[in-house]
Amino acid sequence: MSKRIETYLEERKILVDKALKEFMPEPSGLAGDVIRAMNYTLFAGGKRIRPVLCIAGSEAVGGSADDVVPVACAIELIHAYSLIHDDLPVMDNDDFRRGKPTSHKVFGEAVALLAGDGLLTLAFNLMARCGVEKKGEKSALLRVIDLISSAAGYEGMIGGQVVDISYEGKDPDPTVVNYIHTHKTGALIAASVTAGTILAGGSEEEVQSINRYGQQIGLAFQIADDILNIEGDRNLMGKGTGSDKERGKITYPSVFGIKESRNIQRKSIDRAIESLNRFNERAQPLRDLARYIINRKL
Repeated sequence: MSKRIETYLEERKILVDKALKEFMPEPSGLAGDVIRAMNYTLFAGGKRIRPVLCIAGSEAVGGSADDVVPVACAIELIHAYSLIHDDLPVMDNDDFRRGKPTSHKVFGEAVALLAGDGLLTLAFNLMARCGVEKKGEKSALLRVIDLISSAAGYEGMIGGQVVDISYEGKDPDPTVVNYIHTHKTGALIAASVTAGTILAGGSEEEVQSINRYGQQIGLAFQIADDILNIEGDRNLMGKGTGSDKERGKITYPSVFGIKESRNIQRKSIDRAIESLNRFNERAQPLRDLARYIINRKL
């Protein structure tokens, strides 16, 4: 990872973490247990890739982090909720994530489930409370809420997760694996970066270009996860490897093999960077993030 993108990621992560701590309630009162569980997963680590992409999407068209921080944080709340639910025994039944016991191992299944629900609903509450003053800003915010809700719902992440579960143990299928990856992971990643561009007042052509970028890096990101599940360092990742094969999950390596999966991944990144040709140096973080995605170790 280049020093430039390493510095960019760290600076934006600090900004997002600070804002999340301001937005999140303190665990107190009769609802203290569920709030504690919500905070446990939200602050358990991670590079904040989705909110960073939202900020970078804004900066690419001349906006700033301040334009999008509440929405960027809301996207991270949605991501954290999905991790809690993914780890539950009824889903992937994982005991560890990022080197720490998963939420249901600490708080029990019922509280973990409700903590995920709490993060999801708080995300939309946070977006609804965004300060907008002009009619155009309100219109952009409504468009972003529609975009993110679609990406997180049955048309996106949830739809991909259902297919992922229902096809466990079945024969590898290229059409199915592409659907899973572009919906379960890719949809929210694409929505994250596109939302930033919309909120910063990007033109329709700029929004469409950034969305194409997001779709391509979303696919590449999940292919990287597939490969890390086979070849990753469990000490760096903070969780076990080989679980996809054990569960009979349909992944890019199971369909195409690792060599061809890497080739598909590289082509996706090339297409992502090509979609940024109309942008100047303000979009350089997006180009660097695309390359980072296929070189990450966790």
